[in-house]
Amino acid sequence: MPQRDIIVMGASAGGVDGFREIVGALPRDFAASIFIVLHIPSDSPSRLAAILGRGAELPVSAARDRAPIQKGHIYVAPPDHHLVLEPDMMRVVRGPRENRHRPAIDPLFRSAARAFGPRVVGVLLSGLLDDGTNGLQVIHQSGGICVVQDPREAEFATMPHNAIEYDSPDSIMPVREIGPLLVKLASEGVPAKAAARRASPELNEEVKISEMKMDALEAERAGKPSVFSCPECNGVLWEVQDLELGRFRCRVGHAYSGESLLTAKSEELESALWGALRALEESAAISRRMADRAKKKGHTQSHTRLQHQATEQQHQAAMVRDMLLRNGTSTAHTEVEAGTGTNG
Repeated sequence: MPQRDIIVMGASAGGVDGFREIVGALPRDFAASIFIVLHIPSDSPSRLAAILGRGAELPVSAARDRAPIQKGHIYVAPPDHHLVLEPDMMRVVRGPRENRHRPAIDPLFRSAARAFGPRVVGVLLSGLLDDGTNGLQVIHQSGGICVVQDPREAEFATMPHNAIEYDSPDSIMPVREIGPLLVKLASEGVPAKAAARRASPELNEEVKISEMKMDALEAERAGKPSVFSCPECNGVLWEVQDLELGRFRCRVGHAYSGESLLTAKSEELESALWGALRALEESAAISRRMADRAKKKGHTQSHTRLQHQATEQQHQAAMVRDMLLRNGTSTAHTEVEAGTGTNG
């Protein structure tokens, strides 16, 4: 009888301490393989393997492309690469970003569900937005077990809240209880009914896209074209309605949940507003300089027109600046999401 011997865990902001407590509770003879994704900026080194290794009985290392999967080992996704599982090995690939991240949690969770079905236990910890929710849904659909950190103790509760709302996980618990639960689950056999489940063609295509396989990238996207453009490459986004949680994916593979797309569009808007502010400030400065020159040459009408123009441009610049200041709260949240996850 197959065992639940594939553990996949994901977190973003505030997740490092949770990972440490969970892996620290696993015994030396733990009979499962563990794979971890922490959201890390692409240009930052990851110290997560070293941090976890100091408190774990099990060996911890950065995942390596095409390396075999060993039981009783903890693998950590490296920066700027997705960690994807196949039946006989792991892949470490620079596939398209998902939910604005690489590594992202969903590619790991979905690929584990495709390769190992009901043998998978998915664990989601602290973080913002909703990366990991779709992956947990796929794990559930494939017969696996889903565990979510209790949002009341999570440093950032949005990610656990979204998973609970859209997935109905099997267990919602404090981090201190997750390690002992994994020990228990790893010792249990998979029920025959769950073991009979097979991955869907759509799931196979999703995993191939994460691995940058050309047949999947060149195929027509699933779903229907939306009216939205991809924030990363400006291509058309296809809207995919699956498992209750709507998602978007462009032709080259960038993928977004609804919340991640809204955040990306907000950042795109902020960038456009900063550009508009710069252009207005420069236009006002040019208008004032031209007005001064017209005054010196005695061109009264031109001086008056240019001064009025400079005043209008300065007024418009003040309005844009006010919009940027009022948008500061959402910007701060984005910075926390990106910054706190670097503790790996």
